[in-house]
Amino acid sequence: MITEVEAYDGFSDKASHASRGETPRNTPMFGDAGVMYVYFTYGMHWMLNIVCGKRGYPSAVLIRGVEGINGPARLTKALSIGRTQNTLKLGTSSGVWIEDRGIHIPRTHIQRTPRIGVAYAGETWANKPWRFILMQTKEKAR
Repeated sequence: MITEVEAYDGFSDKASHASRGETPRNTPMFGDAGVMYVYFTYGMHWMLNIVCGKRGYPSAVLIRGVEGINGPARLTKALSIGRTQNTLKLGTSSGVWIEDRGIHIPRTHIQRTPRIGVAYAGETWANKPWRFILMQTKEKAR
């Protein structure tokens, strides 16, 4: 189950790779929803994003954690996600997909915080509460 994500929305989001327009690196963000945007950062880590906007409008969600794996670099390493998945559509043919298992998560179980590591975007964009974390509960939400 996905437990932590960050949202990146459009051209004006100064924390988004798309804020300066389309480049060879961020081209997947401008494509169809459901496509993976996988990029290399800090010279050592792959990051998995899922494109979620309409074609031509760059928006994506960075997958920061899943059950048992915290941190986007640990996640991609554990799932063997790297350059070869960049631009592929989610699904069994790509080996990466998201399933709806019918679990209802109450809003009270989701914590919103500012995104991590985006201070360069300026206070307005760095402080947007666009990081979403599934809070640990003693009982799983159903």
